[in-house]
Amino acid sequence: MATYIVGDIQGCFEGLQKLLKKVDFSPINDHLIAVGDLIGRGTQPLETLDYLYSLEGSFDTVLGNHDLNLLAIYAGIRKVKPNDNLDILLTSPKLKIFINWLRCKPLALLADQNTLVTHAGLYPQWSVKKALKVSHEISEQLQSKDWKEFLVNMYGNEPSTWKKSLQGAARFRFIINAMTRMRFIENHNELDFSCKTSPELAPDNLTPWFNVMNKKLKTNQKVVFGHWASLNGDTKLQQFCGLDTGYVWGQNMTMQKLSSGEICSVEYQDLSEPVDI
Repeated sequence: MATYIVGDIQGCFEGLQKLLKKVDFSPINDHLIAVGDLIGRGTQPLETLDYLYSLEGSFDTVLGNHDLNLLAIYAGIRKVKPNDNLDILLTSPKLKIFINWLRCKPLALLADQNTLVTHAGLYPQWSVKKALKVSHEISEQLQSKDWKEFLVNMYGNEPSTWKKSLQGAARFRFIINAMTRMRFIENHNELDFSCKTSPELAPDNLTPWFNVMNKKLKTNQKVVFGHWASLNGDTKLQQFCGLDTGYVWGQNMTMQKLSSGEICSVEYQDLSEPVDI
């Protein structure tokens, strides 16, 4: 049995199938974990969710910002945008099933004893244990009967720094932002949402979150994440593995075999071209 962690799928079902075929993935024998953003931008959101849902116990995922966007659209909080490519999904009779399924997914999970999976990464002031704990706080809200009201206060860039004293909507907003939107840190602890470039092109006052000293992260612990296509997976650090390599933008879809750390990728192929899967 092998466990694979796949980067941002973003509704690119055929790309996912090519990647799974390349590693001979077997739903009976293997386990697949996703770093979030199962849908969003790609043209096959319905096929993607339908397949991943069918894997049942052989699949798990954390939530990404695009997955939360879908929940917010369903709840009537956000308006769907043309580039979301969600129309076919939003009119599907299976939509409610997928929504309730996604609501039960966390912001962070352990792929094994020492490997944390989140969509955007690990906020530098948090331990792995803390990340799992605050993820559970959000899960409680998403699985409550008032989950739609909870999402009303999800959007916004403030607060940008973490304090233990944060409560209510401000606390929940920071947790969601840190786990689904984070890329750069300013002044050692402040989230920045203005810059989405590669680190080499970023302003000098911004530091990639994985380059900020985290005294609470043990040396034997690893963090696997997605979200940052312009990073192209290159953190230059063994402890942090980025798996968003921009397939939906015409680049690659990437997965990691958990036991060995081996990386496997497939190149983008235009959907207008036939794909043998």
